[in-house]
Amino acid sequence: MHNGGVTPDAASHPAALPSTDADWWRQAAVYQIYPRSFADANGDGIGDLAGITSRVPYLAALGIDAVWLSPFYPSALADGGYDVDDYRDVDPRIGTLEEFDAMTAALHAAGIKVIVDVVPNHSSDRHVWFQEALASPRGSAARNRYIFRDGKGDNGELPPNNWVSLFGGPAWDRITEPDGTPGQWYLHLFASEQPDFNWSNEEVREDFRTTLRFWSDRGVDGYRIDVAHALTKNLDPAFDALLDVRQGHEHLFVDGQHPIWDRDEVHEIYADWRRIFDEYDPPRIAVAEAWVPAHRRARYASPEGLGQAFNFDLLMADYDAAEFRRIIVDNLAFADASGSSTTWVFSNHDVVRHATRYALPDDSAASAGGIMSGGKDGKQWLREGGDPAALDIPRGLRRAKAATLLMLALPGSAYLYQGEELGLQEAGQIPAADRQDPAFLRTQGEEVGRDGCRVPLPWTPEGPSFGFGPGGAHLPQPAWFSTYAVSVQEADAGSTLAFYRQALALRHELQTAEELTWLDSGRADVLRFERPGGWTVVSNFGTEPVDLPAGEVLLSSSPLVDGRLPGETTAWLRA
Repeated sequence: MHNGGVTPDAASHPAALPSTDADWWRQAAVYQIYPRSFADANGDGIGDLAGITSRVPYLAALGIDAVWLSPFYPSALADGGYDVDDYRDVDPRIGTLEEFDAMTAALHAAGIKVIVDVVPNHSSDRHVWFQEALASPRGSAARNRYIFRDGKGDNGELPPNNWVSLFGGPAWDRITEPDGTPGQWYLHLFASEQPDFNWSNEEVREDFRTTLRFWSDRGVDGYRIDVAHALTKNLDPAFDALLDVRQGHEHLFVDGQHPIWDRDEVHEIYADWRRIFDEYDPPRIAVAEAWVPAHRRARYASPEGLGQAFNFDLLMADYDAAEFRRIIVDNLAFADASGSSTTWVFSNHDVVRHATRYALPDDSAASAGGIMSGGKDGKQWLREGGDPAALDIPRGLRRAKAATLLMLALPGSAYLYQGEELGLQEAGQIPAADRQDPAFLRTQGEEVGRDGCRVPLPWTPEGPSFGFGPGGAHLPQPAWFSTYAVSVQEADAGSTLAFYRQALALRHELQTAEELTWLDSGRADVLRFERPGGWTVVSNFGTEPVDLPAGEVLLSSSPLVDGRLPGETTAWLRA
C-alpha cells in the first residue's frame, strides 16, 4: 500500500506526509482557488503557486478544511486552463513542481487538505498525443487515443454528424492530413482546442492511472473530476439526427444510454480509479462534476466510485424557502442512499457570483427561476451590459449571506468560491477586447461567458492590481473592487470576511453527526431545523421580522431588530 508519498519521486517531499482522518471530506469546508486569479507573486499579471503559498495564513484564518485548485497545468488557456497540455506538470507561468510541493507542504502544515482538478474528457490540442495523432495516418494507434472519424459527403467535406459544441459551433473540426490533403474530423464537445479522448482505449486509461498516482504521491488529498459524466460515448449513426450537445435531449434516451452524457459504462472507469485511491492511507477522495438528474448522482458518489458528487441544486434554485427545503430533503436522502455525504455550493468559476444573482430584481427571472432562466443567473444582465446600477447590491449581499449561513449549517461538505467571503460582486462590464472565455469568442458575444467571476481578487484598496500582484491583472478589475479588498475588510469587525470567519469557526465547533431534524417554524417563508448537539438554525426568506426561539444567538447573517430575525436573514442558536 502507498502511504501518502513513498515513491522515490515523492519521498523527499514533506507535502507527501499522510493525513490521518479518512472521513475528513464528509463535512469539510472546501475553498475553490482559480490559480490564475488568486494571488500573483512574480508580477506578470497571472496568479501563481507562490502567490497561493504566500496567502496560506489568510486561508488558515478563514477556517477552511481544504482548497480545490482549478487547473494549473501547462495550457494555451483556450478554456481557462481546462485545455491541458501535460497532466503531470505545472504551467511555467504558474510555477514549478517544486513550488507545487512547497505550496502543498505549507497548506498541510496549516491543516488544509489539497484537492486538484483532473480533466479527463479532453486534452489540449497541444498535448503531445494529439500532435502525434495529427502527424499519423488514419487508423493509427495515435489517432485511436482520440475520436477521429471520416466525414460525410462525396469528399468527406461534411462533419460525421450534427453535434454542436457546448461553446457554440460544430462539435467536429477537420484536420489536414500529413500529406497536405483535407482529412478526418475529430470530436470536441467543448472548444476546438479541446479534443475528446477515446476512453475505450486502454492506453488512455493507463495514462490517467499514472496521473492519479503521480499527484497522490506528491501529497494531493483528493480530486475534482471535470465533466465526469461525459467520458464514454456511443457514436452510433442512429443518433446523428437526434442530438444537439448543448440541449441534450435526454428525454429521448433511457437512463444510462444517452450517446454522450451519463452513460452507464463510465462507472467502470471510476471503479478502477477507486482501487487506486484506496491504495493510499488514508484513501484519496474524489468529487464528480456530473450534471445529471438527482437520481443518477448516487453512482458517482458511491464508495465503489468517486465517493462524492457535486449537488448544484441550491445553486440553481430561487431564493425561496419551499424550494430550498425540498432540495435539502431530497439531497440528504440521495446521499444517505449512496453512503456518501452531499455537497452544497452557490458559486464557482463557471457561474455568476451568487451575491450578484440575488441582487437582480425578482421580476428578472422566468417563473421557473433558477440559474437556467434568463434572470437569476445574471446572463441577461450581462448581455445588457452588466451595469452595477441595475442591481440591488445590499439585498443581494443580504440574501447571499443568509443562504450561505444556512448552507454552512447543513450536513455534508460546503464548497466556497474565492472572493465570496468578501461579498464580491460579478465584474460584469469587461470590454470585449479583454474577454478570454471561449464561450464569448466562439459565439461572437452571444454568450457573455464566465470571465466576470474570474477577475483577480482585490487584496488592498490601492495599487496597480489591488494587491493581486506587483504588476497588473490578466483580466481588468473594476474600480469598485477597492471597497471589497481583504485589507479593508480585515479592519472591519462587521465585514463579510469577518462573518465568514465567524461562521466557519462555529461550524468546526458545532458540526458532529450528519443528521438534521426539521422543526415547525409556523410560517411558510421560514425554515427551522436542529442539528445534533442542540444547535438550531432559523432562516427567514420573507421580508418581515419574525420571533426567534429561546436560546443564545451564536451568529446572525444580518443584525437582529429588537431581538427579532429580520427578513432575508439566517441565525444559529444554541439552547
